[in-house]
Amino acid sequence: MGAKGKIALGVVVSVVVIGAVSANAGDDGDSGSVGKGKDSAASAERGSGTKSDTKSGTKSGTKSGADTKKDAKAGKAEKKAAFQGDGDFEVGTDVKPGTYRTTGNTDSLCYWERAKDASGEMDSILANDNVSGTSYVTIPAGDKLFKSSGCKDWEAVDAKATGTPAALVKGDGGMHRVGVDIAPGTYRSTGNTDDLCYWERTKDASHSLESILANNNVSGTAVVTVAAGDAYFKTTGCKDWKKTG
Repeated sequence: MGAKGKIALGVVVSVVVIGAVSANAGDDGDSGSVGKGKDSAASAERGSGTKSDTKSGTKSGTKSGADTKKDAKAGKAEKKAAFQGDGDFEVGTDVKPGTYRTTGNTDSLCYWERAKDASGEMDSILANDNVSGTSYVTIPAGDKLFKSSGCKDWEAVDAKATGTPAALVKGDGGMHRVGVDIAPGTYRSTGNTDDLCYWERTKDASHSLESILANNNVSGTAVVTVAAGDAYFKTTGCKDWKKTG
């Protein structure tokens, strides 16, 4: 279980959820309901100033003020990682319940899984996904294990975090947090083929079927309105989305 490239269970492909629940459901989706699988992914680059930064200035033997500042920033960035992108983590022991994010993943090589026990059986999977770009996942206290394979390190998400919402997002960027990563509004993606473009509006990051407000597989042009009350917008296999209204 948890191998790279594993097929995500319960992926809503070629299925359209008809009838949005409520545009006001959830503020940032960090409460996370437990349910039978769905998938997830996303964008947003994480500045992971890491090992290379700590080595700057070693040749001269003396670090400049600028180098010192870089190293300080690098240290802060490293502390943001809550746990690594590879391994099995016991909820409550290795990882605290909460919402986490991984960014910078490519080619769907990142696989994560929420499990209700450590049996390793298919029935133990609560939700999972293969990720390109960014994924947000809420791990409830009731989960037993969180598995991650081939992913970038996971960082804790601050429910009160703010950002500069984008009006143009990558079509294969994964999950975008509404109001932080992506601005509410109407978006358009053109040039999609063979129903490979999949988008989804959700009320939280539990990745259960119940969290989906609306979704679709698209060929050609796709138009979707991301409401201010939505928690996340997920996009995979699509051309880039541009805000039109």
